[in-house]
Amino acid sequence: SSHVHSVLGQLRCHFTWGLLLEDNEMPDLESRVLEQIEFLDTKYNVGIHNLLAYVKHLKGQDEEALQTLREAEDLIQREHTDQADMRSLVTWGNYAWVYHHMGRWAEAQAYLDKVENTCKKLASPSRYRLESPEMDCEEGWALLKCGGQYYKRAKACFEKALAVEPENPEFSMGFAITAHRLSYINEDVISLEPLRKAVRLNPEDTYIKVLLALKLQDIGQEAEGEHYIEEALSNMSSQTYVFQYASKFYRKNGCVDRAIQLLQKALEARPNSAYLHYQIGLCYRAKLLQVKKATNVNPRRKERENVDTLVQQAINEFQETLRLRSTLEMAYVYLAEMYAEIGQYREAEENFQKALCMDNIVDHVQQDIHYHYGRFQQFHMRSEDKAITHYLKGLKIEEMSFARERLIKQQAFLLAASKNV
Repeated sequence: SSHVHSVLGQLRCHFTWGLLLEDNEMPDLESRVLEQIEFLDTKYNVGIHNLLAYVKHLKGQDEEALQTLREAEDLIQREHTDQADMRSLVTWGNYAWVYHHMGRWAEAQAYLDKVENTCKKLASPSRYRLESPEMDCEEGWALLKCGGQYYKRAKACFEKALAVEPENPEFSMGFAITAHRLSYINEDVISLEPLRKAVRLNPEDTYIKVLLALKLQDIGQEAEGEHYIEEALSNMSSQTYVFQYASKFYRKNGCVDRAIQLLQKALEARPNSAYLHYQIGLCYRAKLLQVKKATNVNPRRKERENVDTLVQQAINEFQETLRLRSTLEMAYVYLAEMYAEIGQYREAEENFQKALCMDNIVDHVQQDIHYHYGRFQQFHMRSEDKAITHYLKGLKIEEMSFARERLIKQQAFLLAASKNV
């Protein structure tokens, strides 16, 4: 078994890709994976079954993991008949690991033999590893699903695959989705061209169309974006995801009620989606900002009641988000801001502290937390010292991001104001 162990580390599969998942991330990841299997209409479904098997193993459910790997095998036989062996390498690697953990050495060895034979057949210089764009792509999908801290690595995987096969629809799709997500963090990531290319190579796929629509909206080409949104909404495929992203489009262009309506429809299929509740919370927050803007920040009594209702609705949604996914940092931040709106500063402070004390937060989110907490100190608690402290803490984190730009502006604004006093 020590020989088996040394070989296992050489395999390319979910057990060797450095997917370090905390226990408190598991329930939400599992529910997102199950939602994707059920509701996303895509040709690229083998990887998500492999990821589910890995999650089952981490939860100590090895029999369920084996069952899920069998489902992945069935899919491979159906979808990749011509290259079934190569497409099975990740699944076989996962089998070997699960059997190894169960102490079933003979079965683990049988799968290692399968991997070795296929590597030999495909003339790989390594006995248990194959360098191929398909393997890079599988790794990319796994990283992409496991959260923001893996996006840069995912992008590198898809880039590597595309370097070999630039017109491959699946590689193009993975790269475009990853670039799209990274472009919300840092404006230097170019995602428009990759999205256009992915739509061209995957004309049936509605999911990628709505992402392109959001990007077009961001760069001021809203009419073209809306054309893709309407096209996607009129199609039955991947509907709950289309509703989710279309709602973002409508929230951003001010049609917040339409956005809420679409999210409610998406919730019918995915009632346990933390992300959908989070998006509904953001919609109520957007409505609140609209009301405050219209009444010039200080609402009269009738509007005050409206404000209180919106705040309460937002609070309910952010609380539900955190019940389903206690690791969504920004939900604590927006929940805190809603409490601050109605003068409940103790609750606001508690929720800000929860966000500030969380571990393993990606840099741009940490910057964002300091930005929002600084504003809370500046405008609600009237403490410019604490505000400056947090703007500076945020700026100490050097990652280039939209959050960092906001921190720079806010700090400059505050310093200029204090000089004029």
